[in-house]
Amino acid sequence: MRTKKIIRAGLATLGIAAMAAMSGCADDGGSAGGEAAGSGSETIAIGFSQVGAESGWRAANTKDIQDTLTEENGFKLSFSDAQQKQENQIQALRSYIAQGVDVLAFSPVVETGWDAVLQEAKNANIPVILTDRAVDTTDDSLYVSFIGSDFVDEGKRAGDWVVENLGDDLKVVELQGTTGSAPAIDRKEGFGKAIEGTDIEIIDSQTGDFTRAGGKQVMEGFLNSHDDIDLVFAHNDDMGLGAIEAIEAAGKKPGEDIKIVTIDAVKDGMQALVDGKINYIVECNPLLGEDLAEIAKKVVAGESVEKRIVVEDAAFTQEEAAKVLADRTY
Repeated sequence: MRTKKIIRAGLATLGIAAMAAMSGCADDGGSAGGEAAGSGSETIAIGFSQVGAESGWRAANTKDIQDTLTEENGFKLSFSDAQQKQENQIQALRSYIAQGVDVLAFSPVVETGWDAVLQEAKNANIPVILTDRAVDTTDDSLYVSFIGSDFVDEGKRAGDWVVENLGDDLKVVELQGTTGSAPAIDRKEGFGKAIEGTDIEIIDSQTGDFTRAGGKQVMEGFLNSHDDIDLVFAHNDDMGLGAIEAIEAAGKKPGEDIKIVTIDAVKDGMQALVDGKINYIVECNPLLGEDLAEIAKKVVAGESVEKRIVVEDAAFTQEEAAKVLADRTY
């Protein structure tokens, strides 16, 4: 298992007696089914709702989950793509509840608006595991564990590097992630903390929805509106890569005329870093499948699990990226 650090924000325990009678059924998203773990079956039926396929990071995250939660590893996975719509995720989760899966897992599109469906899962004695993104709820008992990166820390690390390496008097444009999502909120907060007390100014900030096309479109608008941009802070690599296209189309050199700092460290982003078009990347590790499998097995077995599991992430300069790019798996 990859290295991770554990924040013990309390232990979640789960009684599974009521789950013993449940069994799943197939849906269009994949094979659910298998008896609940309490009935003695070794197969765990898990319903997973993914945000979408908006970025290289998300594609790597999906592949890792699907490659890990296999029948050979003791799972029957039902998978759905929410296409970045909360209503699609809620519909998928309710479908999985009706099927009687053993475990629900999802990466929420936005932070709020989940209490009702999570309460339905709790009433059905189906444990919920959050991956990648958190939810904002007044009742933490509605989910058993959250596996993912510390987004505030990611934003702060990006900002700290900017202050230490590019100076403290810069004009910055910010490409935000999906409005209302945990990474967009937290990365903005972390970067803001890092530049507080400096003369670094965020002169414009708009969402590019974590997509390359969105990053390009928003960056084109920034370039039309501002002639004094020193730095782009992009909440993910894909938006940064879109910004590169817009900067080059405007006759400027990304990484030189306008510096770029991003978060994710997917292969395309790392290549742009090696090429000098991005200046610094903070990693957000998408390989969460192994942790999800471990936590799912524990909760179905009635074992205590950590409420918050924070994946350790690296960060890369151009030289550091060049050393690892050839062996990069995502």
